[in-house]
Amino acid sequence: MRTPLYDIHVASNGRIVEFGGFELPVQYESTGIKAEHTAVRESVGMFDVSHMGEFLMSGPNAEEELNYLVSNQVVGLPNGKVLYSLMCNESGGIVDDLLIYKRAENSYLIVVNAANIDKDFNWMKSHLRKEVTFENISPKIGQIAVQGPKAIDVIKRLFPDADTLHNYTFLETEYEGGWCVLSRTGYTGEDGFEVYVEADKVVDMWKLIIETGKPEGIIPCGLGARDTLRFEAGMPLYGHELRDNIPANEVGLNFAIKMDKGDFVGREAISNHVAAYCRRGIKLLGKGIAREGSPVYQGVRQIGVVSSGNFSVTNGVALAMVRVMKGIEGNVEVDIRGKRFSAEFVKLPFIAKQNNK
Repeated sequence: MRTPLYDIHVASNGRIVEFGGFELPVQYESTGIKAEHTAVRESVGMFDVSHMGEFLMSGPNAEEELNYLVSNQVVGLPNGKVLYSLMCNESGGIVDDLLIYKRAENSYLIVVNAANIDKDFNWMKSHLRKEVTFENISPKIGQIAVQGPKAIDVIKRLFPDADTLHNYTFLETEYEGGWCVLSRTGYTGEDGFEVYVEADKVVDMWKLIIETGKPEGIIPCGLGARDTLRFEAGMPLYGHELRDNIPANEVGLNFAIKMDKGDFVGREAISNHVAAYCRRGIKLLGKGIAREGSPVYQGVRQIGVVSSGNFSVTNGVALAMVRVMKGIEGNVEVDIRGKRFSAEFVKLPFIAKQNNK
């Protein structure tokens, strides 16, 4: 599949790869991952995230049903607020992580990961107990993320009310006579905004943001920089840190699991599960780069596995997020293609998050 911005990426010499069933740029020839990463950390960059999934849920039972489907507390969420949550299966594993936008009383926009659109929609639909209006609008929506410390300077020229938004809030407006949402969340550790518009208008919006951001030196960025940025910010990625068979209370996201809110899918399993593993950060002490799946040892005992690893552009060292047994202290070793490299535990996130307005 292709997003509505595919031709723009090709014309801009984007190197196209498959991701989540979509053809998307991993980087652009004129810049590359390092330059794109640095642009977001120091100024501003923009991403095509039109591959993400969007659902609408509404009706008198919407709040109650959505609250049952996810682990975080939906009841009482203020209008205009964005909520991060996990969605768990009956075994306490993670179906997906998602964002919930409270549009109005019993009206929600739900944003899910691209690779899980069909799975999530069918899972949610099959677990609904009461009647709601539930629609997958993903093909109708384009989404652009504008990220970095100068993102606000770009966005407020297009949306004068942008400066009133705090982290994890949004507003609904219109663009060229169609539906438009502006939110302030981000997946890079920096301040940032997401612009949702109708799919047939996203090309015009992309060009407008590029033109508007010229004084700040805005550049388009690909999947490579998006991954290195979220990795440094210690943000989990579905399929890496989060999976259907990884217990929800072992991934360091307990803030998004409200055990006292009443029943939700997976609550009983989570309540009965004693967490044996946790998500931690490590810094490699040698020249190797740990990749997903690399075993982690302490002595002769394997204590875990790397879920994401990369060279940190910002910190200038090789880092990794690991799933390891709880209570481990001292240095460890990572097996990289049959050779062991020493590593030490470091705090997550690997950088100080800036999106805290």
